[in-house]
Amino acid sequence: MHATLPLLEVTDFPLIDRARLDTVQVNLGYRCNQQCLHCHVNASPKRKEMMTRETVDQVLDYLRASGAKSLDLTGGAPELNMNFRYLVQQARALEVQVIDRCNLTVLFEPGQSDLAEFLAQHDVEITASLPCYLEDNVNQQRGSGVFKSSILALRKLNALGYGQAGNPLTLNLVYNPQGATLPPDQVGLEQDYKKQLGAQHGIVFNHLYALANMPIQRFGSTLISHGGFQDYMALLRSAHNPAALNNVMCRSLISVDWRGYVYDCDFNQMLGVSLGAVQSPRIHIKKLAEVNLSNKPIAIRDHCYGCTAGQGSSCGGALL
Repeated sequence: MHATLPLLEVTDFPLIDRARLDTVQVNLGYRCNQQCLHCHVNASPKRKEMMTRETVDQVLDYLRASGAKSLDLTGGAPELNMNFRYLVQQARALEVQVIDRCNLTVLFEPGQSDLAEFLAQHDVEITASLPCYLEDNVNQQRGSGVFKSSILALRKLNALGYGQAGNPLTLNLVYNPQGATLPPDQVGLEQDYKKQLGAQHGIVFNHLYALANMPIQRFGSTLISHGGFQDYMALLRSAHNPAALNNVMCRSLISVDWRGYVYDCDFNQMLGVSLGAVQSPRIHIKKLAEVNLSNKPIAIRDHCYGCTAGQGSSCGGALL
């Protein structure tokens, strides 16, 4: 695995500050039942890192203290953490919105046969990865058989009411490009997804999020191996859209790793770049309530251009 941080340290990305905190994004661990080419977390079935119950309780303490309105759960496959359901139940009891970044095939993993029903029971918003509506493209990026399993999972979620008109259960899909290109227009792509998935598989969903691939971890290492890292960075920089700066997710989000340490975003977490508001040493979630984050600087590196290229890109899709 090639290290990408040394290639990203020097940057002229515009300085940005925090606004009001809205979302606490928590990485519950790096273990995943898939191993995708575009994964910026380098997750796989072989990873062992998992958040403990003690750290989960510290996250809940911070939710109470901060007044954050949304808890965004990611991984790996966050559902594979044994504390996932406990965290969801406790957060919902606090009337915090919960988002599950689900890879869909996890619904068929051992011990997860009732996972879809659990998510529906607790009104969890599902943001599900489906990098294309074509079977070959999905299997190429995510592994053989993943597309068919994903379709079965989407049908199961639809049957529970997810994505259905007039039903509050929200089902969003996520698109990633196959390689070192920017995602197409999100609005038009969403229309294509709805048309193709509806006609071919009877699938419905709420929204599509088009995300740019970030030049870090597995995807960044692949770019280096193929000699395309600098070309991809040049693409991101040339497509920089200043209008996206006001909406970048790090202005209203913090990212918590499986050990409880806090970063400005999930990408900075994967690079080990400390929270800009405190610089080094890194700060733990159990001490974050003592820090006033408002108007504090955000740690930036050259990969930040990935969030402002073209229509912009964040965990909630296009920014413009």
